[in-house]
Amino acid sequence: MKRSFLLIFLITLIGIVYISRLFQLQVVRGGEESLTNSATIKIEYDYPERGYIYDRNGKLLVANQLSYDVMIIPKEVEPLDTLEFCSLLKIDKEDFIKRFKKAENYARWLPSVFLKQLAKEDYAFLQEKLPKYKGFYIQKRIIRNYPVKSAANVLGFISEVNEYVAKNSNYYEQGELIGKLGVEKQYEKELRGIKGRKYFKRNNLNKVTGSYKDGKYDTLAVSGKDLTLTIDSELQQYGELLMSGKRGGIVAIEPQTGEILALVTAPSYDPNLLVGRQRSPNSVRLFNDSINMPTFDRGLQAMYAPGSPFKILTGLIGLQEGVIDENTGFYCHHGYRYGKRPNAFMGCHCGIVGRSVRLKTAIAKSCNTYFANTYRRIIDNYENPTIGTDAWSKHAKSFGLGNYLGYDLPSGQKGRIPSGNFYDRSYDFRWGATTTISNAIGQGEVETTPIQLANMTAAIANKGYFYTPHIVKKIEDKSNLDSIYTVRRNTTVAPEHFPVAIEAMHETFTRGTAKYSQVKGIDICGKTGTVENFIRVNKKKVQLTDHSIFIAFAPKDNPKIAIAIFVENGGYGSTIAAPITSLLIEKYLNKSISRKYLEDRMINLSLQERYDNQLLIQKSDTIATRTK
Repeated sequence: MKRSFLLIFLITLIGIVYISRLFQLQVVRGGEESLTNSATIKIEYDYPERGYIYDRNGKLLVANQLSYDVMIIPKEVEPLDTLEFCSLLKIDKEDFIKRFKKAENYARWLPSVFLKQLAKEDYAFLQEKLPKYKGFYIQKRIIRNYPVKSAANVLGFISEVNEYVAKNSNYYEQGELIGKLGVEKQYEKELRGIKGRKYFKRNNLNKVTGSYKDGKYDTLAVSGKDLTLTIDSELQQYGELLMSGKRGGIVAIEPQTGEILALVTAPSYDPNLLVGRQRSPNSVRLFNDSINMPTFDRGLQAMYAPGSPFKILTGLIGLQEGVIDENTGFYCHHGYRYGKRPNAFMGCHCGIVGRSVRLKTAIAKSCNTYFANTYRRIIDNYENPTIGTDAWSKHAKSFGLGNYLGYDLPSGQKGRIPSGNFYDRSYDFRWGATTTISNAIGQGEVETTPIQLANMTAAIANKGYFYTPHIVKKIEDKSNLDSIYTVRRNTTVAPEHFPVAIEAMHETFTRGTAKYSQVKGIDICGKTGTVENFIRVNKKKVQLTDHSIFIAFAPKDNPKIAIAIFVENGGYGSTIAAPITSLLIEKYLNKSISRKYLEDRMINLSLQERYDNQLLIQKSDTIATRTK
């Protein structure tokens, strides 16, 4: 009896499950979704206009233009004169077969792109001839146009949806366009709009017999939303001009909002190269350039040792930890000795010998000895170096270092601020503050990206807080940005510790390493940096020209712009990075340049010979390795 009851219960349960599933498929989801894969239904798409993109001042950066694709529905194709058809499309028979098989493999009854982006003159001619070739038709499509040949790394580009994405998407069909990289990728859903659809019935001969259910499921296209970026296009273009002949990155941020004013990577490329029929060969050339790497966004992805600008952070952490105050002094005897071994010495070129150096002077003159002593006190202030390093690391990370900042662009690197556990895993001996002393001056294991260093500079300018950097200022029909970009993020260093650092950064311009880059009428606060640059050649460490680094904000009171710049192989921070920074600040705040001689010198200064020499050294290592 029990077995009989159990059997009846199981049969009933299975029946309910099947009926529920059938109801879901045929009634709940049986409308529009099932139509897409039906061989008896023909779908015509109406592609919406993609959203326009503007800079912060309303300047048009990305517009639209019409394009024409030859589409194919393989199941509808009838026998045709292949040679005549190929002649019409200016392709050969082998290419025709390859394209046809690709369309068949995707789906015999669904439309896909056979030949993309016809020239306007070809479209006019084909429009008359194509109707006689069954299964082929012309589809109008929207592609991009870039009125300003700038900010390719920010804007990104659009390209065709591949077969994998198409088969795993309930929106895209193969050959449709989707955002790749930059803003185009990050804000794809907002920019793309919603495509319209019209459904038609087909009989057993594949002939369209009319609208499906009187257009019940037909939809109209909805245009994409326009975006206003935080970028100042004039500043962006000027930064790209100043970085001509150089490699590196520049990031400028508005401290009071976190809005990114400029995001420069050098070298870069004209975004129009990735539009139209030449997109494919151009993308191969650009993305395969492993020497210049024009598609690699150095502002977001390149990781460098921050060098001397990091000393400001070491001083601020020392103040917060109470191991120093602004009157604490250390004697500098051309450097800092931290052990008995001959190489246990950190050299210093601050020029102050025989007298005590205090924090303000140490920042302005970039005294390695001062910050090595401060770092050691921070680590040794705890019961063991692991805990001490964790405390130091926590403070540094509160400035947005050592982790993804959360900005609204799809690429980036987290950099590195090592923890105590990092060194516990790295060393099999008893380590301490002197083992990691190079961290004190922004070298050692510390690595940052330009955007992280610019954000750190903004936090200093704000005396202890920042807003998450972001590239979009406004989305059409949306009143507010995501709260992540409007919520204030406080550092672990109290506001009262910042004035001494700010005064010292101001002295860098008035009487320090950047005094020759002053701008009349603008109080700039900054810090130069020169970072050693090594590569391995034949298993030996070879030193190349140092990287040139600079951070700055201005004006000193109520700052409007914070900048970080890295120039690869640029040498001293005061020779290239500082002048470029001061020109950018003058351009942004004054809207003009008074020092034309400096502007001309920076624009015409090329470091290509240094890069070529470095490449020769690297190639010699490759040749030597192969011959062994």
